[in-house]
Amino acid sequence: MKRAILLVLSCCLLHLFAAGYHIIGGEIYYKTLGMNGDNSRYRYLITLKLYRDADFTCGDRQGCIDRFENPVSANVFTANGTKILTSVYLYISATRPLIDTLKNPCLAPQAQHLEVAFYTAVIELEPIQGGYYVSSQRCCRGEKLTNIYNSEHEGSTFFTVIPGIESRPGNNSAYFNKDTAIVICNAIPFTLDYAAYDEDGDSLTYNLCSALTDGSAINETNSTTPPPYTATVRYIPPYSGNNPMGGNPSIAISSKGLISCTPGRAGKYVVTVCVNEYDRVTKQFLGTHSKDILLTVFDCTTNIVASFPSVLNNCSEDPGLQVAIPNYSTSGFTSTYYWTFGDGTDTLTRNKTLFMHQYPDTGIYKVKLVVNPTLACRDSTEGEVHNYPGLKADFTIDGLCKGKPIQFEDLSSYKYGNITSRAWDLGAVDTIVTPAAVRSFSYTFSKGDIYTISLTLHTDKQCEKTVTKNIHIYEVNPFAGNDTILARGQPLVMQGSGGDIYSWTPADGLSDPTIAHPVLNYNKDISFILRVSNEQGCFGYDTISVKYYTGPEMYIPNAFTPNGDGQNDHFRFIPVGITNYKFFRIYNRWGVEIYSSTDFRTGWDGSYRGMPAPVDTYIWILQGTDFTGKEIMKKGTVTLIR
Repeated sequence: MKRAILLVLSCCLLHLFAAGYHIIGGEIYYKTLGMNGDNSRYRYLITLKLYRDADFTCGDRQGCIDRFENPVSANVFTANGTKILTSVYLYISATRPLIDTLKNPCLAPQAQHLEVAFYTAVIELEPIQGGYYVSSQRCCRGEKLTNIYNSEHEGSTFFTVIPGIESRPGNNSAYFNKDTAIVICNAIPFTLDYAAYDEDGDSLTYNLCSALTDGSAINETNSTTPPPYTATVRYIPPYSGNNPMGGNPSIAISSKGLISCTPGRAGKYVVTVCVNEYDRVTKQFLGTHSKDILLTVFDCTTNIVASFPSVLNNCSEDPGLQVAIPNYSTSGFTSTYYWTFGDGTDTLTRNKTLFMHQYPDTGIYKVKLVVNPTLACRDSTEGEVHNYPGLKADFTIDGLCKGKPIQFEDLSSYKYGNITSRAWDLGAVDTIVTPAAVRSFSYTFSKGDIYTISLTLHTDKQCEKTVTKNIHIYEVNPFAGNDTILARGQPLVMQGSGGDIYSWTPADGLSDPTIAHPVLNYNKDISFILRVSNEQGCFGYDTISVKYYTGPEMYIPNAFTPNGDGQNDHFRFIPVGITNYKFFRIYNRWGVEIYSSTDFRTGWDGSYRGMPAPVDTYIWILQGTDFTGKEIMKKGTVTLIR
């Protein structure tokens, strides 16, 4: 039972911890709100800022996460490491997207999409010697970071220090108030204003510093570690807290908080900046505040290539002379496109989407596209527009029935050209190609089904067009029943099937010649023709013959010749007026049963256990019931002759 409880608890905790995996940076800071009601404690607004990669979807370890967890916890310690409060829960007060797109005509478009969440809580603390540490620790950082070893197992520690009574317990901490995303390109210099803000106007200095891990042994779970916080992440050489990105020149931060670098390698880098706060009057050191953020370096290089179809046929059904020209160029986010259309007109546009140009007439036009016409990264290409629109494709189908000619007629037209041939795909046979002069033909389908019919037009202007329709070919399968032998006076229920509408000819002896199963009462040999049709008008015919004998009786021959000549090869009986067969058995002269059946149509083929039975005289016995309900039994002999 204990193991089961632990397993359930572990699963729940795993979900809680996993929610933090996608966090890529953050900071924690405080603002003094004043004293409480009895002036014994200071009230502090604690703010935790966390950042996530909003483009992160799924990772090998961290799964698929697209949200901030809420709430998160923080802890309060004295300077000597004593925890004085239970965990403080901070709730999201606001979130904000941080988006930047590389807007350069010569570089590949890149986008950085982050999101920041602000968590807040109010706590009360009495002023004490040495002050307090407020920290939030978590697992884990982003996956596959360039500068941190095994980054998906490294945690984070964000902390801030509230000064004690020997300093300024009513202080407001410095914090980084500029939340931006920035697209950074490899091998291209960049600068980033990372200056912090201090509400008290205190003096601030900056330096790059090491990112803190969460202090746990294997960094698999969120931890609660007391100060001092000195455990750092494991940087991959040559990277370090002072050199988190490398580059030439390498990353640095000025006295004003301006970060600069020319990166030397694409990747994702954790960068930590520490700001040192000094009292504006006494110059007394108040504390150090830090912030982690993920900087992504993109490979922005691109080869600008102008591209659109080398031959563009305007084969639209609309006879208007406006042509849609696609732009397939490889270009920058803010590239410009200069078009000349071959009709004496041109245009310059920043839009890469489908371009619509109105031509004055039909014809073949030379078109040229230049990407970034005034820049060194320009490229150009040429092509042709064949402007011969007005091609309409359509056809009609007359006929619905299997076995009857189906008429196909082409209704297509071409305003600015000529149709040279037509290719018909009937969905059941090889394609039928007809010349331009032949607009119609017929075809007979051998079975009912749904067929996909396509007509493809070929023209003298390099235009082709295909129209496709589905047609339903219907069929009936008329069946009047098997030829039958009856005893005079024996009624017969006819077994018509195969359609919706029935007609028996002649009507002699039938109870109703317009239904599928009329009752026949007759005494003379007769043949019927059954016409079966469906609701679509398709029809077919079948016949049945009815012969009358004196009966009820069973007519049985006394000899047969199973020699394979097709005549008298089976020994069978002819029932007249018999409606049910109990058995038909054949024995040899020693009483061994060698054949048994209730099917009078098949009969005995003269074999026993797969081998020909010898020439001999055999005994048969037959029992059944006639149409009056009388039981009939017959016995006799038959001679097998070869």
